[in-house]
Amino acid sequence: MLKRFLVIFEPFILALLGTVLLASLLPPRGAAVPVFGAIADAGIVLLFFLHGAKLSREAILEGARNWKLHLAVFAATYILFPLLGLGITALPILSGPVAMGMLFLTLLPSTVQSSIAFTAIARGNVAAAVCSASFSNLIGIVLTPALAAILIRSGGSGSAVSFASVQTIIFQLLVPFVAGHLLRPVIGGFVSRQKRLVTLVDRGSILMVVYTAFGAAVVEGLWHQLSAGELGLLLIVCTVLLALVLLTTWVAGRLLGFSREDAIVLLFCGSKKSLASGVPMAGVLFPPAQVGLVILPLMLFHQLQLIACAIIARRYADDPVT
Repeated sequence: MLKRFLVIFEPFILALLGTVLLASLLPPRGAAVPVFGAIADAGIVLLFFLHGAKLSREAILEGARNWKLHLAVFAATYILFPLLGLGITALPILSGPVAMGMLFLTLLPSTVQSSIAFTAIARGNVAAAVCSASFSNLIGIVLTPALAAILIRSGGSGSAVSFASVQTIIFQLLVPFVAGHLLRPVIGGFVSRQKRLVTLVDRGSILMVVYTAFGAAVVEGLWHQLSAGELGLLLIVCTVLLALVLLTTWVAGRLLGFSREDAIVLLFCGSKKSLASGVPMAGVLFPPAQVGLVILPLMLFHQLQLIACAIIARRYADDPVT
């Protein structure tokens, strides 16, 4: 049982918490703000360039045959989640940038690494998971900003997202991603061999964006705007959202007649939201003073999904007939 909860102490989660603490105590100010902002932007460009270089066309073509499963994952990610997000923001429980962040969370693509890893642990269809997660992230680079520009404006959470922001995200995220993928025949081997370096860039970029975002929010009075009670309420809302999606994808896998292996893919790929994509997108789509509060729901949801999916994956691994 203890091993199922060790994910709570995973180094990256501790690093995220440490980054938030550092930003709360020593946020960038004055001349340091544009310096850290430039470093964060450069990290984001490099991050998506490497993600493009890692994307395997062979794996996608191999897994793409299972179109029914991929449509189900797509529906969970970009239809079920946004509908739940609109429902949550329609309730008078969250307000301001936090409500905007909750809706933004539901528009994000699925994770790649952890979805595939948990599918493998649970003995699911890994090839299909690679295809679903990769497709979700690829289309999310365009679809998430577009949905944010439409739904956040109409969802009662303000009008912070504009189509100008969508254009910015295309040049800052999509162009490097496509460039990296086109160069995969040249640099793909090097990127595959340098997994530790790629992981360092991946996580370092996220931590830098989190630091600059939370730093800007702290300067604007983040912790005076959000009480302990509101933080606890946000945690409950994120927990309920995750539970609803996990239950829905689990039931859908059986109603649609998927095999055990494919049902596992729907469960893990359809219930996740990507911190790696969400933090950089939020940095582009929202005003600097709001980004810290906007990504707070995503950071909480990220920890919850890792803990819950680690427990579920271990349960599947221990019981092959689950």
